[in-house]
Amino acid sequence: MRRHLEPTLVERLRSNAAVALIGPRQIGKTTMALDVADTWPEGAVYLDLERPADRRRLDDADSYLRAQAPRLVVLDEVHRMPDIFEILRGVIDDNRRSGVTSGQFLLLGSASLDLGRMSAESLAGRIAYLDLTGIAVDEAAAAGVGADDLWVRGGYPLSLAAATDELSLQWRSDLVRSYLERDVPMFAPRIPTETLRRLWTMLAHHSGRLLNASDLARALGVSGPTVDRYIDLLVDLGLVRRLPSWRANVAKRVTKAPKVLVRDSGLLHALLELVDLDAVLSHPAAGASYETFVMENLIDAAGPGFQAHHYRTASGVEVDLVLVRGGRPEVAIEVKRSRAPTPGAGLRRAMDDLGLDTAYLVHPDDGREAYRSSGVTVTGVS
Repeated sequence: MRRHLEPTLVERLRSNAAVALIGPRQIGKTTMALDVADTWPEGAVYLDLERPADRRRLDDADSYLRAQAPRLVVLDEVHRMPDIFEILRGVIDDNRRSGVTSGQFLLLGSASLDLGRMSAESLAGRIAYLDLTGIAVDEAAAAGVGADDLWVRGGYPLSLAAATDELSLQWRSDLVRSYLERDVPMFAPRIPTETLRRLWTMLAHHSGRLLNASDLARALGVSGPTVDRYIDLLVDLGLVRRLPSWRANVAKRVTKAPKVLVRDSGLLHALLELVDLDAVLSHPAAGASYETFVMENLIDAAGPGFQAHHYRTASGVEVDLVLVRGGRPEVAIEVKRSRAPTPGAGLRRAMDDLGLDTAYLVHPDDGREAYRSSGVTVTGVS
């Protein structure tokens, strides 16, 4: 399945010495990197830094990496060798003086803050960043996969490609276990894995709701700041999103708390042990899960030029998603699981509060064409 981000990745490599491709484990970073490497005109070399043999090739990293120019060097799981970033800076600068100005290194990593911190200290002005998220609705549709299957199984390629719903759920459950037993000790060794599992499951039950760290802390027997620190880790790994409240330039008293979303609907369903569409639809979290699924697709489609927020006033006027660009709201989006939704007064009041004349009400595909009602476009998710 060809991903929309791949041409952008090639473009960034052609205009930058290094590019960091960041995304959750098993989301498809390596596959995309190898696809690019296979067709890179100057040739490419791939090193997986989790493999001892590949790490040994970097025992004298400076000499080895200099010898690869002008080939593209792909370094997978680059956080395994944090000392390499200083070496990369010297190699990049010397290669530039030799005429190799772009397409030198492609770095793959799972933890955005960790990789960003390590690279920013050494590679400022030399590196660009791209985030790879799960398979989107239109990418799945191009491969013949329906929106409901994508919603149930989530956007991880191997989950989506599993032969049965049961095998897909087992794969996702194993991935959750891998995160807890492998990634948590690596990136945050002091966080108890069982406590983090309980928190992650609670967030799955409450995905899309306002964050109340105090309630979560009481349930877990920890402090509010500790809950925030645990959520920080899940955010950094690309597993959870904090959706901040939009409250700038609004003459109303608005809720300040962020919402918290479990970003991949398939992992959300795995945490809740929901195996197929019937199980999902019969669960109390079905509506919130669908809203999260659609919102993540919309945020990804909007691109990095937009910032995502929610909006809620003290009087209860609320909209699921506000896309902001240049410090100004540009569009409000409401998501409904019902098949024949109609724009409500709350969405129109939110449009007035935010000074918007553009809004969308997104619902499951039902074969109808999109239509406009009182300034709101009602459309299926595809």
